[in-house]
Amino acid sequence: MKKKKNFSGTIALITALLILVIFIPINIIASYYDKGFDMTPSKKYTLSEQTKKLIAENSDKHIDIYYLSLLKYFNEADASEFLPLYHTLTQLDEYDNIKLTCFEPNENAALASELDPEGVLGTANGDIFVKCNNVIKKVNHAKVFQQSQDGVRQYAGEELISAAISICTKGSLPTIYFLTGHGEKSINDNFSIYASQLKSNDYDVQELDLDKAGAIPDNASIIYLAGPQKDITDKERDLLNDYADNGGSLSFLIDPCDTEGRFYNIEAVMEKFGLILDYNYVTETLPANMLQDRDSKQSENYFRVEYPAGGRYNDEFTEDLTSDLNDLINNGAYIAGITNTRSLTEIPEDSFPGAAYTERSSIIKNINSESGYTTVSKAMGGDEVTAQQANEMLTGLDLDFGYYSYNKTSGGKMVVIGTSAIIDSEVIAPSVSGTQMLALFSNTWLYDSDIKFGVGNKFNSYDYMTFKDSKEATSVMVIVYVIPAIIAIIGIGVWLKRRYS
Repeated sequence: MKKKKNFSGTIALITALLILVIFIPINIIASYYDKGFDMTPSKKYTLSEQTKKLIAENSDKHIDIYYLSLLKYFNEADASEFLPLYHTLTQLDEYDNIKLTCFEPNENAALASELDPEGVLGTANGDIFVKCNNVIKKVNHAKVFQQSQDGVRQYAGEELISAAISICTKGSLPTIYFLTGHGEKSINDNFSIYASQLKSNDYDVQELDLDKAGAIPDNASIIYLAGPQKDITDKERDLLNDYADNGGSLSFLIDPCDTEGRFYNIEAVMEKFGLILDYNYVTETLPANMLQDRDSKQSENYFRVEYPAGGRYNDEFTEDLTSDLNDLINNGAYIAGITNTRSLTEIPEDSFPGAAYTERSSIIKNINSESGYTTVSKAMGGDEVTAQQANEMLTGLDLDFGYYSYNKTSGGKMVVIGTSAIIDSEVIAPSVSGTQMLALFSNTWLYDSDIKFGVGNKFNSYDYMTFKDSKEATSVMVIVYVIPAIIAIIGIGVWLKRRYS
């Protein structure tokens, strides 16, 4: 019997040699070019097409990106989860018109000061600054990596950096304008602390005499009317109404003031949002509800309030300005109080145009204690009709001192609070009141300075299998693992038999 020749060893040797000949050069080439492949579903290690397009559209502009740390720290073992940021920064640095500068702020205080000349933004390790056209936009390191409500860790770095590039290349930060010409206080004096807080949140803050300007600037993100002592003009009313009709955002902080007549034009703007002013001054009679003023004396003018829950806990509303604040108050961070205020009222739903698509909610109310509502209303300003209402109808009642209103058709937004004292550095109490923080937080709802660029947050995605019971799980495990293993063992046995036959 003629013995069969077995070439399996020779074939195996030839195959091994071919593999070496093919893959060794490929590995050398790959290592030379340091080429990686982003296999994540959201491509969190790769710049998106939106970002690439943005850079191409601004290729004629020089863009500086400052990372307030050093890239070498990304090589440390415990820094692997931060690698998406490393790849975003280094890939941006490859473009000819972008320069990446990395430094530690405590080692280069001069450069840190250049990025934050007014000292309002803060320069902490890990922060990112984008600069173009002499406009600087900060990306807070705390926002680069976020956690969703279901606990999934997300990378928001490219979204925020691209949005910052988009803002800076346009030549202006989102700007908040404070109207002047109606007896308001100055943002450089009484409102300077609040203005600094706004700037620290990446808004520019300017004053605007709208009657003289004759138009609302294109970069206006929010228009403030804070503490007017007289009514706005007809022209200003029309401009503000047009602005709101085109999706603009308004923040009215209307102090009680002893003037003759009503603010008819201010009321006309508020009426579009289903809100009206009460011409009164509200004080508190129950000592337990009074708070201490700047002189550490209990004051009837500074009293406790509550902030009704918004959309997170109330199904009637889609918007939510108060839930986060209430969490902070419950943790002792702020006091729920308001000072020197008038009250506000909703217009009945059948009494103003647009009611069907306008969402309104009270965001500040007086407290209902065991003895009922203990606030007192006294007429201030207005006319005989409003005076009678203020003196005879608004004492000891459920009152509202703040509202938000949102036109779901036009996108126009309004926040109204019955006082500007909450942002007046000469009036506010030593302990920061929740209402001051509510005014500050409401700006993000009116217009988020961290605009949405369109890249979105990036994260790993996982596939899950759910089984009705253990029997179904066992069956699937057998099909997926056991049967293939048995087939593999049989295959190896057949191969061995042929190999040595």
